Amino acid sequence: MQRPKSALAIPLAFVLLACALPVLACTGITIRPRDGSVIFARTLEFAVDIRSNVIVVPRGRDHVGATPAGRPGLRWRSRYGSVGMNACGQPVFVDGLNEKGLHVGLFYFPGYAGYQSIAAAEEDRALAPHELAGFLLGTCANVGEAVEAARDVRVGAVVFKEFGFVPPVHFIVNDASGHAAVLEHVRGELKVHRNPLGVLTNSPTFDWHMINLSNYVNLTVSNVPPLDFDEMELQALGQGAGLLGLPGDFTPPSRFVRAAVFSRSALPVDTAREGVLQSFHILNQFDIPKGATRSVGKGKPLADYTLWTAASDLKNLRYYFRTFDNSRIRMIELKTLDPDAKDVKTIPIGGEERFEDVTGTAR
Repeated sequence: MQRPKSALAIPLAFVLLACALPVLACTGITIRPRDGSVIFARTLEFAVDIRSNVIVVPRGRDHVGATPAGRPGLRWRSRYGSVGMNACGQPVFVDGLNEKGLHVGLFYFPGYAGYQSIAAAEEDRALAPHELAGFLLGTCANVGEAVEAARDVRVGAVVFKEFGFVPPVHFIVNDASGHAAVLEHVRGELKVHRNPLGVLTNSPTFDWHMINLSNYVNLTVSNVPPLDFDEMELQALGQGAGLLGLPGDFTPPSRFVRAAVFSRSALPVDTAREGVLQSFHILNQFDIPKGATRSVGKGKPLADYTLWTAASDLKNLRYYFRTFDNSRIRMIELKTLDPDAKDVKTIPIGGEERFEDVTGTAR
């Protein structure tokens, strides 16, 4: 995907600093088809192109974490191969799936992320926030292992050089059994939340979002019956009256509610393929067109938009994606990749939309 021309004059670090406003608007959902597969799908929104591509990280690769002091941190070797989206051409995962069916997704968490302090004696356990997803994907086979591994390391306030500051993020981890958890570093402590809905957005904290759902217990996907009002009968104005009051804006709390409602109320599907397609259809409800959410940084307008949407089939080990410039769904089959390759491979996600001329099919 090519960087928008209007963004070339805006430094990426400047854009991200402006994102202290509720601009980054990623949304994640989980679909569980009847065949036992698990599909996790999510959007990635930003005010400029962060130059994502799909990367393939092989097993057996050595890594060195970073510390706030700039010294080497945790050293580890990948046990599992992984595939997913990166940022800024770096070998880090914004979203990824490994060969054991573990998925890890990074979501923006402004105003609430507070990383751990790292003493000199703890630097051999230290990671940067943008390194945690890759560490979990490379070393863990399921959510239980990922939670324990996250508890065993220290995540410090390390600057991501391509952004120019410490990215405030939290994480969702999912596995092929259907388990899911949210990892949040708040006030210097790791908070782990069980996530039965498999849904995530952005700030505030995950437990706040779950409590907020109680404000919408009146919602139903069934149309409401007529109401007898003295000598009048009041009829609902068309379809969808049961969801009257469902928040429709792009703020994280509103998207969390909609994601929970749409993913849990969707009619059951039989196969993973149907689940992938259903997840993309649901996430159409969260697609942000350019100009719908705006902020201003140093006098320059910034407009968030959906750069890409990805879906991970955790049972069949397939990674699907589409982009702002190309809505065609493309797929990578992790099982066909070489897990023992020597180097990180890159699969470009660029390309323009194609229009199919079906004029000649008229009968």
